Amino acid sequence: MKLIRFGEQKKEKPGILTKDGIRKDCSHIFKDWDHSFFKNNGLEKLKKLNLNELPNVTKDKRWGAPVARPFKVICIGLNYKEHTKEAKMDIPTEPIVFLKATNSIVGPYDDITIPKNSTTTDYELELGIIIGKDCYYLESSQMAEEYIAGYTISNDVSERNCQLKRSGQWCKGKSFKSFNPIGPFLLTSDEIDDPNDLNMYLKVNSDIRQKSNTKNMIFDPTFIVHYVSQFMELEAGDLITTGTPSGVALGLKYNGYLKQGDELELGIDKLGVQKSICINYTC
Repeated sequence: MKLIRFGEQKKEKPGILTKDGIRKDCSHIFKDWDHSFFKNNGLEKLKKLNLNELPNVTKDKRWGAPVARPFKVICIGLNYKEHTKEAKMDIPTEPIVFLKATNSIVGPYDDITIPKNSTTTDYELELGIIIGKDCYYLESSQMAEEYIAGYTISNDVSERNCQLKRSGQWCKGKSFKSFNPIGPFLLTSDEIDDPNDLNMYLKVNSDIRQKSNTKNMIFDPTFIVHYVSQFMELEAGDLITTGTPSGVALGLKYNGYLKQGDELELGIDKLGVQKSICINYTC
């Protein structure tokens, strides 16, 4: 199934996207696609609904992030070899883990706000994992499969000066307002045969900057979930964003950092297409 949310920011309602591309409203049955929904077997209940009986969402309704604000956004750094080369960093021997502010999440077509005085705002196309059940100290990667609710597109927008030159604390460059568009939908894991073989791309103003496949990850999704569970309890509805391939502005030989008016398009096989426009911060 494809889970979506719609409506004004901070007032989103839950829905689903049909195979015909029609958005259906589930808000009279479920409160939201949140921690409680996933933890209390909500996906199984959702699958039993007769979609034809659900009201349509009008086309003018904004697309929200496909899951409610999670308890945690967990990021994996340097998870593609070619990206480690362009960043001039060593290939990690185990996943690099950092956290990102949960209120950086916005919808798949919302604007990206470039921070005040920033000249090094960057994009990062990533596969996002949504956790389906609470877990802690998972014993194996194989066991981790049953704890993944589904997958989505995540743009881990980054302000490089704040990330890399101000005390080396990556979260400072990752957590600005609007710095994590996700969606357009969450595709449940039962509808993805192999998350380790998904083509992915990112364009800036029609210029293809990133083009890769999730098979090029150093650490795959199930290993990541297993690994992170050794250090913190993962909770239903949490987002793990799994690292970006090469082609980010940081590694280009020309100035490719984002500026006002730039249009981004991100796509991953089976997960749809996300689009954003960059705007400057205003008070």
